[in-house]
Amino acid sequence: MSKSVFFVTCPKGVEYLLADELSTFGLDTVRNAPAGVWVEGSLEGGYRACLWSRLANRVILHIDEVDANSGDQLYDGVVHMDWQQHIPVHGSFRVTFLGQNEAIRNTQYGAQRVKDGIVDRFQANGGPRPSVDAKNPDVIVSARLNRGRLSLGIDLSGHSLHMRGYRTDQGLAPLKENLAAALLMRAGWPEIAAAGGDFVDPMCGSGTLVVEAAMMALDMAPGRKQERFGFEKWPGHQPELWLSLRQEAERRAHEGKQGRIPRMAGFDQDSRVIGTAWKNIQRAGLENVVYVEARAVDALELEGDWSDQGLVLTNPPYGERLSERRELGGLYQALGDAVKRCVPGWRLGVFTGAPEFGKSIGLRSYKQYRLFNGKLPAQLLLFEINEVSAMTPRTPDIPGEVTPRIANEERAAMLRNRLKKNVKTIGQWARKQGIGCYRLYDADMPEYALAIDIYEGRVHVQEYAAPKSVDERAARERLAEALAVIPEALGVEPEDMVCKQRQRQTGTNQYEKQAVSGEFFRVHEHGCVLKVNLKDYLDTGLFLDHRPVRHWIQQHSENQRFLNLFCYTGAATVHAVVGGASRSLSLDMSKTYVGWAEENLALNGADPKKHRVEQADCLAWLADRKTADQRFDLIFMDPPTFSNSARMAGVLDIQKDHPTLVRQAMARLSSDGLLIFSTNFRRFKLDETLESEFEVAEVTRDTLDKDFQRNARIHRCWHIRHKA
Repeated sequence: MSKSVFFVTCPKGVEYLLADELSTFGLDTVRNAPAGVWVEGSLEGGYRACLWSRLANRVILHIDEVDANSGDQLYDGVVHMDWQQHIPVHGSFRVTFLGQNEAIRNTQYGAQRVKDGIVDRFQANGGPRPSVDAKNPDVIVSARLNRGRLSLGIDLSGHSLHMRGYRTDQGLAPLKENLAAALLMRAGWPEIAAAGGDFVDPMCGSGTLVVEAAMMALDMAPGRKQERFGFEKWPGHQPELWLSLRQEAERRAHEGKQGRIPRMAGFDQDSRVIGTAWKNIQRAGLENVVYVEARAVDALELEGDWSDQGLVLTNPPYGERLSERRELGGLYQALGDAVKRCVPGWRLGVFTGAPEFGKSIGLRSYKQYRLFNGKLPAQLLLFEINEVSAMTPRTPDIPGEVTPRIANEERAAMLRNRLKKNVKTIGQWARKQGIGCYRLYDADMPEYALAIDIYEGRVHVQEYAAPKSVDERAARERLAEALAVIPEALGVEPEDMVCKQRQRQTGTNQYEKQAVSGEFFRVHEHGCVLKVNLKDYLDTGLFLDHRPVRHWIQQHSENQRFLNLFCYTGAATVHAVVGGASRSLSLDMSKTYVGWAEENLALNGADPKKHRVEQADCLAWLADRKTADQRFDLIFMDPPTFSNSARMAGVLDIQKDHPTLVRQAMARLSSDGLLIFSTNFRRFKLDETLESEFEVAEVTRDTLDKDFQRNARIHRCWHIRHKA
């Protein structure tokens, strides 16, 4: 068989494991890359990777590489390739594009030029134009730009291979299946299972680790239950070869259940998530192999005949910010006590984003692997459960884990007096305006670098991360003083105060879970009802600094068609609806926030037929010709400063990408409509060419209420209209 080159992607940190796995499929490593491996081998090896890889995300058959220092150069390279070898003449395709350079700053633009080159090549050959299908194409063309060179290939997998098909339900913080498999491999589970060992996950959540352990022990192909792969309508597909591999996988799965089957069990204190785990186990066809039960870590017991060797592998909670992390030390110590009591002689693996808590387990870790859980740095800690490894459990010194205490009464009195003064000024102003949610204090005193917000009687405190020049112990001492002073000065109970540490955010960190309290409550703003949560996310669901912008929208939205891009929890849309908008469309990439926005609209009596919320990548939606005919009279756009979410087609950098975003939004704006564009990027500079194309007026001063006048750089805002 002739050799082909493949690029196989994987989670960051798993590259070397993946290279070893791919070699078992007959694929030879060419070189490792960040989050992927270049290999070469036969098409059979590529098929085996799709069917059998427990670690890969995608398997891309490399076609060619072209120069791409400009959009035209990229197009010229693509249009001269023979695409009829790879795309059915009457079929459909989609282009995925990753990367950027000085000339190609927008992934949508790059994908468009690739698509144009492919279509034009077909037409130049006198053939029919293939259709573009964004949702269910026959073939996916992968384009990856790096340093002026564009690698082009066919995505043989068709979907991310971490999705095995058994997990349609999941817990609060699920591990991806291929990351779970990587942890099992690093922890030595294949060798332990082969030697007759058993497996336990005492904090199993939705059961991903225990299901992957079972599939590995029983020699079940992870892609066995997938109905379709990306190569099945590719013209180079070899159906007979593929059928033989599928039949081999079925035979191996049958044979895997004939010998000794390890005992494999999962436990979790949350009975609801155990119900989810059972469903996942049944979908994987493992209901007679894997057992799960609702049971807390400190109550762990293994009844029956278990092997004297085995693996305990688990992914405990990473902990919330500041004082909410204080319970983790006890949880990790309970884990250590349980495994020492129940499974002496076994191995323990703990995958955690808070590795400092490993000291609380009471065992010395003999190996640590640095990995990533999504974008979050994490470590896999390995322990041997024996007396030689035993040590005295120690609770780590947790940054921000403080007990309210006044060390310097004179300094604390200054904060107390400032808060009381602000209550009389800002608080009185807010009451007169009918505002229940406002910023009371924003690092007014350099000694106390805090933002203190009031949410109708509850207090949300954010500690700004201290610069490296400030002694950490001194910063914690001052935070302890603040936590002691705030409830007294504001007349609230300590349990009505939530404290977090706010650091510089990248990507979608501000949208990621910080806790799992589920404590939502309703607040009111200019006649609107909005749902907030002070604990579970870094932000609360309501950006207080945009209050004047939302109020302006409410006052100017009667009979207007309203579009809310990057809508977050839809607060601006609620104001538009209450103000009488005739219809609205709100878009956000996060399923969580789309649901939150829908609830906010329902709370305010919005008709869901007229006021729609959709989960969508706003960059892709704006670039999509299928939505180009939709027109709006009022558009609000407040994009993140930077985002490289896995759900996005590309990377968003607001400074680089805002001219394109604004122009695309203006293309959806009616002739006499208004675009409100806002950003909280402090070094932002509006592209001068926009001011020559449109009527642009900066309105930042008019969008800052009294409570944010100390922090005039909290955001910037412009009104943009078409020129008459």
